[in-house]
Amino acid sequence: MKKTSLKDFVASSMSPSLFMYKAFNMKPDDWQIGLLDNFPQESLLLCSRQSGKSTVSATLALHQAAFKSNSLVIIVSKAYRQAEELLRKVKVGVPFVSSVLAIVKENQSEIELDNGSRILSLPGREDTIRAYSAVSLIIIDEASRVGEELYNSVRPMLAISRGKILALTTPFGKQGWFHKAWVGDDDWFKIKITASDCPRITDDFINTEMKRMGEWWVKQEYFCEFVDNETQLFSYDDIIKCITDEVEVWA
Repeated sequence: MKKTSLKDFVASSMSPSLFMYKAFNMKPDDWQIGLLDNFPQESLLLCSRQSGKSTVSATLALHQAAFKSNSLVIIVSKAYRQAEELLRKVKVGVPFVSSVLAIVKENQSEIELDNGSRILSLPGREDTIRAYSAVSLIIIDEASRVGEELYNSVRPMLAISRGKILALTTPFGKQGWFHKAWVGDDDWFKIKITASDCPRITDDFINTEMKRMGEWWVKQEYFCEFVDNETQLFSYDDIIKCITDEVEVWA
């Protein structure tokens, strides 16, 4: 990148989609451009494996930190290692940013820029992350596997800042907060990208996966279907049919 002053860099208002191309050396897909350049307040990404959901999330995290001073971006997942992996993807774009912004700190769990912005990957434990506030962006990776306790603990971080929240995942059965949010009628912006929507995943590969892993796994991991566990005695849909709000009042 040609040496640019911080003032000119910020004033350029580089779109997130262009930033992804320049910082991560990847041409974004159409759905990624739509999300990046029109990033809603609350977003759910239900995406196939290897469809680009992690890279688009890393782009949003680094763009926020670079172009908006004093931003705090939090990455959480059920497993701390998973959150660290997403931070590693963020670090791919750091050399592009570092030609303009000095890197104050960069380690396994944190990136800090000299404009006051920080990106943190945190353990997936409710009791260890409650101290953070005024968060600009929360990214929940493998969100279908994140428990409601952790999810409910991170939401208050946005109360004052009115920051954004992005949850990305493949399905994990018809359970948990993510499934309820996906099938519910709340004001989440929802994007579903299956293997069929990703030009980098071929039919031959899917056919091989079907033979190796079986239909149940492929439906979940590549076609984003909320399927019941194969060992489950009663399906989720059958259980829901048995529940009613009509309760007879006994005198």
